[in-house]
Amino acid sequence: MSTRYGQFCPVSKAAEVLGERWTILIIRELLLGTTRFNDFQRALSQISPTLLTKRLNQLQECGLVVRKTVPDQRRTEYQPMPAAKELKPIIFGLGKWGMKWARGQMNDDELDVELLMYDLHRRIDATQLPGGRTVIKFLFRGLPKFGHWWIVLENGARELCVDNPGKEIDVHLTTDLRTMAHIWAGDMEIRAAKKTGQLQLTGNPLLIRTVSAWLRPGLFAHVRSHAETLNPERSGRTFHPAPSSTRTRQRSSPNGTFK
Repeated sequence: MSTRYGQFCPVSKAAEVLGERWTILIIRELLLGTTRFNDFQRALSQISPTLLTKRLNQLQECGLVVRKTVPDQRRTEYQPMPAAKELKPIIFGLGKWGMKWARGQMNDDELDVELLMYDLHRRIDATQLPGGRTVIKFLFRGLPKFGHWWIVLENGARELCVDNPGKEIDVHLTTDLRTMAHIWAGDMEIRAAKKTGQLQLTGNPLLIRTVSAWLRPGLFAHVRSHAETLNPERSGRTFHPAPSSTRTRQRSSPNGTFK
C-alpha cells in the first residue's frame, strides 16, 4: 500500500489498507457478491483495468481477497476472506451514513447508468416472478448511448445485456435516467412514477401489476437524508442525474452481455 501514516494506532493501520482510491468500492462489490473481473468493471465503470488489477492484488497481499480458478471453467474469481467479510457492517454503515449526510455533495455528473443498471439487475427479486424465463427491457429516453438494456432471468441465472439478446420480452419499462435514479434511491415510489407517466410499463399484466414487488430499489433506499428529515418538502429532489451528453460511455462489453 502506498498510503502510510507512520502511526501505530489501529485506526491509522486500517486506513492504510482501506484508504487507497477505489479500494472501499471494490470491497463493497465483494460483499454484494461480485466475483468476476468483468463484473467489477461494470459496477466500477470508471476504474481502469490496470488499476483494478493493482487494487485486487493489493487486497490479496493484505489477506482480504483470494483469487480462485473455477473448476472446469477457464476463468477466475475473487472471493472475500474473513478479514473482508468482517468489514460488512462497516461498509454498509458507511453507505447509510452517506445516504443520510453526504447526498447533498453529489454532482450531476456522478450518476452512472452502468452502475445503476448493474445494481438493479442484481436486486430484482426473482421469487416474485413467474416460473421459467423472464426478459425485462429498459429504455432510457434521451440517452444517445447505453439507453437500451435487457435483463434475462432463467433457471436461477441472470444476465444484463446492452444488445438485444434475441429473446421475447415480457415487460418493457420506459423512463428517463433521472426518474430511475429517484426510484433506486428511494426518493420516488414506482406507483407515483407510473401515475405521472415518468415510468411507463407495457407487456405482461402480471409483471406490470407486481413491479413494486420484483423491482427492488437500492440497498440504502430506506435511509432518508438529514436535510429531508428536517424539510420533508425536499423529498424526491436529492438526486440530479447528469444530462445524457455527459454520461456517454466509450466502453461496452464485446458481445453486449454483462455476465
